[in-house]
Amino acid sequence: MEAAQLDMDEQRAWQAVLARDRAFDGRFVTGVVSTGIYCRPSCSARHPRRENVRFFASPSEAEMAGLRPCLRCRPNETGRDEQAVARALRILTTAEQAPSLAVLAGEVGYSPAHFQRVFKRAVGMSPSGFVRARRIEAAAEALSSGASVTSAIYEAGFGASSRFYEASEGRMGMKPSAWREGGRGVTIRWAVVSTTLGAMLVAATEKGVCRLSFNESRDELERRFPHATLVAGGDTFSDLLDEVISAVERPGQSLNIPLDVQGTAFQEAVWRELQRIPPGETRTYAQIAAGIGRPGAVRAAGSANGANNVAVLIPCHRVIRTGGALGGYAYGEEIKRELLRREQDTKNA
Repeated sequence: MEAAQLDMDEQRAWQAVLARDRAFDGRFVTGVVSTGIYCRPSCSARHPRRENVRFFASPSEAEMAGLRPCLRCRPNETGRDEQAVARALRILTTAEQAPSLAVLAGEVGYSPAHFQRVFKRAVGMSPSGFVRARRIEAAAEALSSGASVTSAIYEAGFGASSRFYEASEGRMGMKPSAWREGGRGVTIRWAVVSTTLGAMLVAATEKGVCRLSFNESRDELERRFPHATLVAGGDTFSDLLDEVISAVERPGQSLNIPLDVQGTAFQEAVWRELQRIPPGETRTYAQIAAGIGRPGAVRAAGSANGANNVAVLIPCHRVIRTGGALGGYAYGEEIKRELLRREQDTKNA
């Protein structure tokens, strides 16, 4: 297959190979005519000379051209990896008691160490991390429905409250009781500022940005966090606000802005996948679903994309429909189109 038949141009494919970017694994393989092998874009082997490289849309296309799979990166095992991860996810989501890594890996035919890497690459977290995330999600749902903190923690499968707080450290910005009570005891600083894209609401806890949206007011914060203490502006907030404004006015810059967002295990996996999309590029909902190891969950990936609370910083605007249509955006197609244009301009500068 000629490079022109791929879903990207040849130059972008070569850049992905030079960067050993795992996000492109499964989208194409790299054939090296001088050695007769083909590899994943992320292969750790020494880079071939550019003139010896050909790009193929799939392993089968490379093999039809007479190439054989690399023994280091095993590009022909992508399908097997996806099937193994899908089976492991079914086991983890249906088992009454989560199996150990050794047992789980044995069930899908892998060694524990290798499957740990395969699973984490596909899902964004280890099997044990996935189980903890699901337990935290179950506890959060129970808290939201009015259950006591103690009963929610134990019903979610945590043997002790200390285990729950240990597992949720760094994942939830608010304590469980504050989460249940609409932000009670939490201080959220906020501002509405003018940007070239319109009025922008920015809000942050002491941990990071918890809301970034366009054409919204304090009323939206009150609806989401009815019992939080809302404080307008402030010196401690101004530096963070300046960074956020810069990220919106010049999207695609590598700014390490802290976030305080919470979602289900699935939603957070989607959000991490969104953050892996390079500025100036787009992905389809199907590619996002495949990227987190859930190729059949395209609609759910779309819903998770829409549940993003921090526009631009988690770049849901980089997701488009299969076929190239721009698709929807919570703040309007015009803003989405402009964000993509600015990122493309920055990339080409």
